[in-house]
Amino acid sequence: MSYGLNIDRIKKHAKYFMRFLDVLPANLASHDCTRGTIVFFAVCGLDVLNSLDLITEARRKHIIDWIYGNLVTPRPEHRCCSGFQGGRFVMIKNDNEELLENVRCFQWGHLAMTYTSIGVLITLGDDLSRLDRKIIVDGVAAVQRSDGSFSACIDGSEHDMRFVFCAAAICHMLDYWGDVNKEKMYQFIMNSIRYDNGFSQHTYGEGHGGTTYCALAALELSGQLNRISAAALEDIKRWCIFRQVNGFQGRPNKPADTCYSFWIGAALQILNAFHLTDFDSNRSYVLETQDNVVGGFAKWPQSTTDPFHTYLGICGLTFTEKGGESLLAEIMPSLNISKRAYENLKILHSKWSFQNVEDGYQGTFRNLAKELTETKISVEEDELVTSPLIRAQ
Repeated sequence: MSYGLNIDRIKKHAKYFMRFLDVLPANLASHDCTRGTIVFFAVCGLDVLNSLDLITEARRKHIIDWIYGNLVTPRPEHRCCSGFQGGRFVMIKNDNEELLENVRCFQWGHLAMTYTSIGVLITLGDDLSRLDRKIIVDGVAAVQRSDGSFSACIDGSEHDMRFVFCAAAICHMLDYWGDVNKEKMYQFIMNSIRYDNGFSQHTYGEGHGGTTYCALAALELSGQLNRISAAALEDIKRWCIFRQVNGFQGRPNKPADTCYSFWIGAALQILNAFHLTDFDSNRSYVLETQDNVVGGFAKWPQSTTDPFHTYLGICGLTFTEKGGESLLAEIMPSLNISKRAYENLKILHSKWSFQNVEDGYQGTFRNLAKELTETKISVEEDELVTSPLIRAQ
């Protein structure tokens, strides 16, 4: 039986997210090192549920401070490893310098944690003034590989389309691309289109719903989606539309899964083609996966709920225009945050743009003043004459 989202169920789902800000259940203990993503699902989930007011101002400040406490910045003359970690598990306080030096070897930013951490800060209304945007993007550029893909972090990590998306999202949110090679990134993405028109995780992998979203979102965020031909875009739309069974599947011949209501739904939103899907069928499937007692959504009906599928299931529901969920906030598909948070981000972009212009003017005036000073010194030293009768003063 399908249950719609009413006020009571919204409250249950909101309480479900709030619990994850207090404690991590035993069955999610393995995710302790990626707490930043759990906080992202909880905070941004509350935002989409229009329930962010459940987080008090004191707690909001505490979360923001905790996020900044996970920030890694490189030391002088060391390799660039800037970004956010998922927790403070290697951020220790100790007087033993040898121990601290050993620990620093494992302190490096992670692209997924950096993306989700900045997303949380934006959603909570932080102005990002404690971030050095250049240093963060330097860390992104440092993990870009020769084929255009990105590793998750500086040492010993995977490199695939997921982190291409994270890199693009970070640079877009910070409105700065620095030394990131967008052309190589574009080539990697385009080389990952498979014979059936889905995008794969790696160059020779299988087309997949999650990585198709990551590829399209990265292209849109980097301003390169328009480089794909109209014919190719139609083929990609067709592949995405064919992923609907009742809900959406991630690959052909797989069962529907709640999270693909976002991955495929958002991909079609980016392509302006979600209207070609069966809204009611997808909505019914997603709502069947919710726990009507304690809240939350699961991967499949009658399965255990988790914050990942809860957040993505709710985001997927925001796309259902017919019979849609009016109690939910609209989201920005390619960044996977609310439109409200994205509007706050655009205000920061305008502020940074103005500061750049102002800094440019100040730099020009400083250079002009320096030139005038040097010219004055030159005039005085050479005692130039402006006419045969009057010596220059």
